Amino acid sequence: MNRIAQFEKVSFAQFRESVLGDFGDDPGRIQNMYDMIELPKRATAGSAGYDFGTPFDIHLESGRTVKVPTGIRARMDEDWVLMIFPRSGLGFKYRLQLDNTVGIIDSDYYFSDNEGHIFIKITNDSNDGKVLDIKAGSGFAQGLFIPYGITHDDDASAIRNGGFGSTDKA
Repeated sequence: MNRIAQFEKVSFAQFRESVLGDFGDDPGRIQNMYDMIELPKRATAGSAGYDFGTPFDIHLESGRTVKVPTGIRARMDEDWVLMIFPRSGLGFKYRLQLDNTVGIIDSDYYFSDNEGHIFIKITNDSNDGKVLDIKAGSGFAQGLFIPYGITHDDDASAIRNGGFGSTDKA
C-alpha cells in the first residue's frame, strides 16, 4: 500500500477566520469546535475512503445547503489527488450531494494562503422531505487518494494560491 499523504488540522486562526459569522462569533464555541476536530480516518483495514467528520451539529432540511469548514488540510505527494464524496449511506438515504459533485483537492492546495483548508459544501436533495441531522464529530463525507497522470506535452508552470477557481487565474 502506498503511503503518500498526511492529514493535519489547520491553525486555530485559520479555522476561526473560516467560521466567524456563518457559525457564530462566540470565541468559546469556536474553540470547542476546533478542539473537536479529528483527523479523517478509515473505518476498516479494507476501507478506501477516509471519513471526514463535521466540527458542529448539522440540521439540514430537504433542499437546503451548508458549507462545512472541516478544519482539515492534506499534505500529499505530487501526482496524487484527494477526491471528496458524500458518505455512501447518507447519499443513499438522503440523496446527500456535494455541490461541486466531486471535490478535487490538488497536492499544491496545501500551500495556499488559507493553509489548504478543505471546505465541503453539501445539499440534502431528498425527494421525500427527509431532514438530515448529523452530530458534531460524525462522518458526512469521505476522501480517496487517487494517482493521476499528465499528457506528454504538458507545460503547466503556474503556482496556486487559493481554492475554487484559482487555477484559471494564473
